[in-house]
Amino acid sequence: MNVLILSPGYPADMPEFTRGLAECGARVIGAGDQPVGALPDLVKQSLSHYVELSTLWDTGAVIQDLSRSLRGKSIDRIECLWEPGIMLAAELRKHFGVSGLDVDTARCFRDKEVMKQALDSAGIRTPRHVAATTAAACWEAAERIGFPLILKPIAGAGSADTYRVEDADDLRAVLPRLRHVSVVSVEEFVDGEEFTFDTITVNGEIQYYNVAWYRPRPLVARSNEWISPQVIALRDIDKAEYAAGIEMGRAVIDALAFDTGFTHMEWYRKADGEVVFGEIGARPPGAHQVDQMKYACDFDVFKAWGSAVTRGELGVDIERKYNVATIYKRAKGMGRITHIEGTDILQQRFGEHVVWNTLLPPGTPRRDWMKTLVSDGFIMLRHPDLEATLDMADAVGSELTLYAE
Repeated sequence: MNVLILSPGYPADMPEFTRGLAECGARVIGAGDQPVGALPDLVKQSLSHYVELSTLWDTGAVIQDLSRSLRGKSIDRIECLWEPGIMLAAELRKHFGVSGLDVDTARCFRDKEVMKQALDSAGIRTPRHVAATTAAACWEAAERIGFPLILKPIAGAGSADTYRVEDADDLRAVLPRLRHVSVVSVEEFVDGEEFTFDTITVNGEIQYYNVAWYRPRPLVARSNEWISPQVIALRDIDKAEYAAGIEMGRAVIDALAFDTGFTHMEWYRKADGEVVFGEIGARPPGAHQVDQMKYACDFDVFKAWGSAVTRGELGVDIERKYNVATIYKRAKGMGRITHIEGTDILQQRFGEHVVWNTLLPPGTPRRDWMKTLVSDGFIMLRHPDLEATLDMADAVGSELTLYAE
C-alpha cells in the first residue's frame, strides 16, 4: 500500500506516526515544506520517497508539485494528522481519487460552526453558538447568548486566540485582539471540568479510546503563567462519572460520519452532571498526549494507528494499566534557564514512576509559554492508583521550579 503523509517531520510526534505506517508494511511517501536534509532521522528511515513542496498553503501548488513528482506512482491513502493540513488532505483525496475523509466531512471537523450545527441537528448538547465576522455581529451574538462568553477562531486549534468574556467591558477589550481572525465563534461559556475523548476508529467503529482530564481547564492554564498545567490520562474510564461523556463521544463520531483514523474531542462535565460537547479534531491530541496513551497501556499507539489505516485493524490487544500524568512546567523569569530546584528530592520520592523528563537544561532559552503547552518541558509519570497519581503530579507542580534570567 502506498500512503502519502503530509508534513511527516512536524509537529513533534509526526515522525512516530510516519514510523508506524512503515512498520505496518506501507510504502510511505512524505510531502512537506521542510528540506529533506532537515527531516528527523526517524522520518528519513521510514520514508520510501519525499516530495519537497514549494508551499503547504496553496492547494493548487501542492497538487502541481505532487502530480509532477509522483507521476507513474499510485496513491492508496492520504493522511494528515496536523490540524492546519486537514482540509488540504481532503482536497488532495478529491483530486487524486483517494478514499478517506472527504471535503465536506473534513469541514465539519475544521469549522467549529459547521461542526456544532451538525451536532445540533443530531441532538447533541453543544454550547449555544454564533459565527461572527464583524464586531457588530459579536455584540449581537452576546446579546442573544448572554454573558459569560467564549470567543475563539472558527478554525483554531488548542486555546490560541481564545478568550473568556465576562461582560460588555471585557468584550470591548477583547475585540481588538481578534482583528486578525476572519471568523470568530461566539459561544456560551460552559462552567465545568474539561476532559478529552480520543479515538482510533476503523470504518466508523471505535477500536480504541482514551479519556484524559485537564487540570485545570486549558483556558485557565493559558491565562496564568504561574500554573503548571496537568493532563491526566485516566485508567478507570468505565466509572459512571465518565459514562455520559463517552456516550456523547461515540454519538459525535457517528453524527460526523468519521471513517478511519485518529480523533481528539474535548467535552465538559458541569457540576450538575450534564455533559456538553466542546470541539473535535480529525487528528490526535498534541503536547505528547499520544505518548500518554502509550504509557497508560504499554502499547505502540503510533503503530496501532498505522495498522488501522493500512490493515483495517489495530493488530494489538490493549489493557489499561496506569493513570498517566503530564505536568508542564514554566520557568520563573525570562531569558535562559539558570537552574532547577526540586528535581533531586522528587526523583528520590517518585523516580520509579517517572517515565519521561523533558525539562530544559540550564543554558537553554525559555520557550514562549503562550505559544506551546509543552512550555519549558514536562515530567510524565504513571501509577495504577488515581489518587497516588494526582498526589505526585501536584508535588511536581508545586515543588519543582525552573528559574531563568
